[in-house]
Amino acid sequence: MPNVRVTAPPSGPGMTSTVTERVPGRAPVRVGPVSGVWRPRVVAVPLVSLGLLAVVSALSIGRGDVQIPVGDVLAVLAGGGARAQQFVVLELRLPRVAVGALVGAALGVAGALTQAVARNPLASPDVLGVTAGAGAAAVAVIALGGTSGVVGPLLAGIGLPVAAVIGGLGAAALAYALAWRHGLDGYRLVLVGIGIDAAATALIDWLLVITKVQDAARATVWLTGSLNGRGWEQVVPVAVALVVLVPAALLLSARVGVLQLGDDSARGLGLRVDRTRAALVVLAVALAAVATSAAGPIAFVALVVPQICLRLAHTARPPLLASAIGGALLVVAADLVARTMLPVELPVGIVIAVLGAPYLLFLLTRRRS
Repeated sequence: MPNVRVTAPPSGPGMTSTVTERVPGRAPVRVGPVSGVWRPRVVAVPLVSLGLLAVVSALSIGRGDVQIPVGDVLAVLAGGGARAQQFVVLELRLPRVAVGALVGAALGVAGALTQAVARNPLASPDVLGVTAGAGAAAVAVIALGGTSGVVGPLLAGIGLPVAAVIGGLGAAALAYALAWRHGLDGYRLVLVGIGIDAAATALIDWLLVITKVQDAARATVWLTGSLNGRGWEQVVPVAVALVVLVPAALLLSARVGVLQLGDDSARGLGLRVDRTRAALVVLAVALAAVATSAAGPIAFVALVVPQICLRLAHTARPPLLASAIGGALLVVAADLVARTMLPVELPVGIVIAVLGAPYLLFLLTRRRS
């Protein structure tokens, strides 16, 4: 009975008595031969986040140089509205909001998987160098893709999205290999990832120095993490990646819980620890790399959102579904602030960094204490 706590104090020689105590926040559910535990918070957090995401998305679509009331936005999405409103909503603003939501969802799931595998709240694609590795590969395409010789045409043929995925996977593989010592320690993985992140950042700086001014300016804008100018051509690849990778992550979510018991306990329960961990890391890296290729490196989403959802849902590990919706909500809301509520329009990555950096300091201080 997973929803009760059982104690059996002796009541006499050869006799025992059983006392059951219901665990707060849980309720038993049984449908025929199948039984489980109902956790209201685990369901409420994604539902509330989804409602907030719908409201913020409608506000973001309606705000801008051409103001469109929320009612008219909903009418256009339902197939009605004036022709001018249809153009503004469907061609200019909806793709930007869709890219922001998809990128945020991908980063949220990537962060939840990384933190669960490493068993460390400081672990995320940002800290482990995955985002910087993807960014270095993408900047190499921007900076060197137009050069002559062998390297330039090869990088141009690979393309920015594929290069970002390759760079992220390479950085993750290097961090995993250097942190492995008869098992994976979360703190060692974070330290190795910080070193890889510094090396990738130095590589990016070197590429920006040696390239042309125009290409360096384009790469710098991309590195800030921005949704400006994003269209349906960026929506499709991120949506396809989420459709493929998120269900795979949800299917492996039960094994994530077993991994958190420790390698020895997981092996004792029959789990293939190395294969499972490698599969989860590949999923997290692929999601982070695809998100980076679509909107540039947006830091702190993968770090902050899973920890907030974990505390709201009161779960033992970051919840994947809540992290996906929470990440989408954070990116869309930050883009709304960056685009409409500041004196000048800023890239969404800057606004999220302003919010995420204090939270990182809070986590570091808490882990130290």
